Amino acid sequence: MTLSGDVCVVTGACGFLGEKLVRLLLEEEKLAEIRLLDRNIQSELIQSFDDCKGETKVSVFEGDIRDRELLRRACKGAALVIHTASLIDVIGATEYSELYGVNVEGTQLLLEICIQENVASFIYTSSIEVAGPNSRGDPIINGDEDTHYSSCLKFSYSKTKQEAEQICLQANGELLRNGGQLATCALRPMYIYGPGCRFTLGHMRDGIRNGNVLLRMSRREAKVNPVYVGNAALAHLQAGRALKDSQKRAVMGGNFYYISDNTPPVSYSDFNYAVLSTLGFGIQERPILPFPLLYLLSFLMELLHVVLRPFLKFTPPLNRQLLTMLNTPFSFSYQKAHRDFGYSPRYDWEEARKCTSDWLASVLPAKRQQLT
Repeated sequence: MTLSGDVCVVTGACGFLGEKLVRLLLEEEKLAEIRLLDRNIQSELIQSFDDCKGETKVSVFEGDIRDRELLRRACKGAALVIHTASLIDVIGATEYSELYGVNVEGTQLLLEICIQENVASFIYTSSIEVAGPNSRGDPIINGDEDTHYSSCLKFSYSKTKQEAEQICLQANGELLRNGGQLATCALRPMYIYGPGCRFTLGHMRDGIRNGNVLLRMSRREAKVNPVYVGNAALAHLQAGRALKDSQKRAVMGGNFYYISDNTPPVSYSDFNYAVLSTLGFGIQERPILPFPLLYLLSFLMELLHVVLRPFLKFTPPLNRQLLTMLNTPFSFSYQKAHRDFGYSPRYDWEEARKCTSDWLASVLPAKRQQLT
């Protein structure tokens, strides 16, 4: 199945994942139109699509995901919506009301509009963080969609992504105005890396400030399996194609899928070293403090945040759930996505690492200059 002749809407189209997905859709599908919806759309990015868009019409819808009329115009006549737009916040810098408004209420509104405008298929970009880890740091090694895991989420980001995912999956089978049925599924990518990843860029910046030595915040044994952005984008494309097949649509509808690839399981800190070592960075042998002391320090900073909140905006650089996430073995298989809609990674680890390292090398001189 292909998406040839269809109209596709991509929310968060100018984001880290969204931009790669839009480019992939333009390169590999002959869409009638692709509609880019984002809060801020740069003209330079739109122009960069000229070399791959062919005869596909590229339309821009700039504004807030909570704008009902904007969503209505974007979704009118569309066959597929891929909802990657989200506020990402792992340190508590964003007010919960804003996270909830964008991540939950925005998703709810978008689904309502899809039903009213007879959009047949809806793919939601969820997150590995809706699965955990839990506050005890219970590990999962090569888990899958059937792995039972008890988790009470504390992150505002994680909670809002989990609620939005549930809303999406519960909307599967909703009757459209034209008598058809909406099919929905959610993709849960692991930690996504690659050119343009602001988190990797932040770790490089911290390493520069630390004399070209990367900070170790993860124990070596806390292995996770990140996914390359090119493979994460490909999974969305393959899911979109599969939803056009009636048999696969019946299987996929209402389900979530873990999206990983063949990146070797490694701790978050050792992953940073893997992509930055060729640029001359080293890494600390062990965390600056033992884990129990870091956990206590995180608790004290969270307490200080609560005390100061009425008087001063203070965002702790570390909190207990983030520290637990960084130090818990947590990896998942992509085999269900492979079985149900044919997902197979296109980029192997060596190619993905080289592309990431080359991009970091290209921005390194400017980062050094900023910090001198």
